[in-house]
Amino acid sequence: MAKAILVVDDSALIRKQLGSLFDRNGYDVGFAKNGLEAVDFVKEVDFDVITMDINMPIMDGLEAVKEIMKIKPTPIVMVSSLTQDEADITFEALDLGAVDYVAKPGTITLDLKNQEDDILAKVAMASSISKSRLHIKRHAHKRAKNILASKEELKKLPKKVEKLVLVGASTGGPGLIETILTSLPADYPYPVCVVQHMPENFTGVFAKRLNKNSVIEVKEAKAGDIIKPGMAIIAKGGWHLHFAKKLTGELFVKLVPNTMQHFFCPSVDEMFFSAAKIFNPKSILAVELTGIGDDGADGMVELRKRGAYTVGESPETAVVYGMPKMAYERGGVEKQLPFPKIVDEILIYGRN
Repeated sequence: MAKAILVVDDSALIRKQLGSLFDRNGYDVGFAKNGLEAVDFVKEVDFDVITMDINMPIMDGLEAVKEIMKIKPTPIVMVSSLTQDEADITFEALDLGAVDYVAKPGTITLDLKNQEDDILAKVAMASSISKSRLHIKRHAHKRAKNILASKEELKKLPKKVEKLVLVGASTGGPGLIETILTSLPADYPYPVCVVQHMPENFTGVFAKRLNKNSVIEVKEAKAGDIIKPGMAIIAKGGWHLHFAKKLTGELFVKLVPNTMQHFFCPSVDEMFFSAAKIFNPKSILAVELTGIGDDGADGMVELRKRGAYTVGESPETAVVYGMPKMAYERGGVEKQLPFPKIVDEILIYGRN
């Protein structure tokens, strides 16, 4: 039986483009011109997946996501122009329950075929998510950064990087990354480096959002940044996150172009392999979270082989049990845990 998809967009052109793409690929397609129409349609029809525009009259995409997740939770993929303003709203939608986002047709420089492949892959993935997964509550208490860390807290931080926490995630990951970083105390003694599959315009917005809600410093990776205890680095979209050491022993960031033509850039594997070469693997905690595909799996295998402590998200909480599954099946995962216990494990790691 064909899967049913609802295309929600106030642009007749976008509805036509997406509708034609999904129809050619075997979906039963419904259309709505605004969020209110989408909510009414969802009440009557069980859709497998919804694509949701952001800026629409009568009811915008954010309100529509909120209402749909209340009345009939359904996998929703946000359709964003990838501007900075829409990136902010997209993260709000992910907080409310949307599972992923794609670039609006015609808004990125890739050729149309590549863009269509990306849209189809993300929609297919979203349509396969069990609706029961959409009820999982993931967000820890957010602590607004309204005061700087105290001098006493900062005094507790090591003078140099003694251990390193590496986190990789894809679809379903942004909320998990936010939960991890907003759970860390100001005196968390190790740097946390994150690869979350995102386009270039999104990672800077994501880092600023995390920095606002966390008591540790969070920033988007920039070439030459010194990696310090008690901070988090978010890999920059369009560049791989690598590491290097100065003669003084300080660890710093390198931004590397996608010469190996990885499907994802930044790539979790690139971060894991670079860390294994530059840093003592026995002083690394590597975490593989939800995501489609196998990015990070080979890097986890290498890290574990060399003595790192490796943790993968278990199928009971992973929205998409792809990346952590591949890492587990290839032997890269030392311990498999549900997401809330992974947060605990990272906190415990900082106390040992």
